[in-house]
Amino acid sequence: MTEPQPRQQSQLAPVLSVIRGEPTPEELAVLLAVLASRPTARRAEPGQRVSPWSSPGRTFGAPLFPGPGAWRASGLPR
Repeated sequence: MTEPQPRQQSQLAPVLSVIRGEPTPEELAVLLAVLASRPTARRAEPGQRVSPWSSPGRTFGAPLFPGPGAWRASGLPR
């Protein structure tokens, strides 16, 4: 089996492009520094399920209803 060859610089697609205006090199450097400092989101593998406990959508959505057993149901994922 052969090892994959690394892509050369000329074969890579641009990640960012300037659509309007003419930013200075300093402005581009600041933009890249801000984008590079942002945390990356972890994505689940295709076959991996995401726990409903860690789902951010769990905090929104269905309202809580009072009644018998409501305290018990309030802690369960929907």
